[in-house]
Amino acid sequence: MLIGSVVVYTYYLKEKKEQLDAIKRGFCPSCHQKSIEITDQRNTGCGGPKMVTFECMECGYTNVFNIGGGSCGI
Repeated sequence: MLIGSVVVYTYYLKEKKEQLDAIKRGFCPSCHQKSIEITDQRNTGCGGPKMVTFECMECGYTNVFNIGGGSCGI
């Protein structure tokens, strides 16, 4: 059971990475059009990841990614 959970989670992370890579290139991971836009950004504070919501204006694809870590500059 544990091994199956690890395999499924690893596959999920690989799929999310591939989707984010496509978005970074400017393409929707679903319909492959250049119609992906940032619709929401939220910072979780100093050093925390930024939650970014991307949406495709052509096919309606929507996904949220936790990206990087910021700094407070202190």
